[in-house]
Amino acid sequence: MQANATVRIIPRKFLVLLAVALSAFAAPNTIAQQNRTRQQSASPMSPMAADAHPSFEVATINPANPNRTNGGGFIVGGHRLVIEGQTVNDLISFAYALHKKQIVDGPAWLETERFDIDGQADQPGVANLHQVQEMLQKLLATRFGLKLHRDKRDLPIYVIKVAKGGPKLAQSSENAYGLPTQSGHGQGSQQQRKFTNNSMSDFALGMQAYMDRPVVDETGLPGRYDFTLKWTPDNVPTSEPGAPPGIFTAVQEELGLKLEATKGPADVLVIEHVERPSPN
Repeated sequence: MQANATVRIIPRKFLVLLAVALSAFAAPNTIAQQNRTRQQSASPMSPMAADAHPSFEVATINPANPNRTNGGGFIVGGHRLVIEGQTVNDLISFAYALHKKQIVDGPAWLETERFDIDGQADQPGVANLHQVQEMLQKLLATRFGLKLHRDKRDLPIYVIKVAKGGPKLAQSSENAYGLPTQSGHGQGSQQQRKFTNNSMSDFALGMQAYMDRPVVDETGLPGRYDFTLKWTPDNVPTSEPGAPPGIFTAVQEELGLKLEATKGPADVLVIEHVERPSPN
């Protein structure tokens, strides 16, 4: 990522343990849409050292303004991180790269009470997505008293499989160690996402931003691919000529894959303890 701008990042619902470049995937009416990329003028800064493990040197946490008119988001500017109007479930989902339905046994307020966080990393440079996630994991533990463990539970999920006729995916020109990216936009009633150097597990987790349940890769495809997906969200009526189909049809027709609704084992984070944030 170029470090010469303030960047609003997601997920995501999100999310894939990739790099900041992946943080732009978005979905209508979700946190992922709220966290679309925003470029602003700023002094050039270098990326944080790749082997750095930052924490928040200082962080202010306050209840969010209930009259906020925008959805808020995550904003990275230099080694400063500003989080606007997010629930604790949003924070955990982002920090651990899981769908919110994979966070279980938490109190109801995790999904209803929203917070603003303004913090600064204890190391110089612009943090990448891994480092932002690590900072949030530490903040959740120290200021929200979060304790959790990983488990597997049967949940309603979508699985991605290869459709009849085989995949319609181009092998990526990037090497296997290049950063996978997801970028795109909504135009009218349509959504378009461009995937570069994505594995199928990257694609699956990215798609969680648009789906109402976790998405699991069962394609068995080992490579990395470049492709674009265009679709019309199911909740958006359209009479535009030539509008793309809904997401399920688009995945099959454009990518040669299919999304199947089922119930099966999925990774979950089990909340053991959490509390409202400690005073500043």
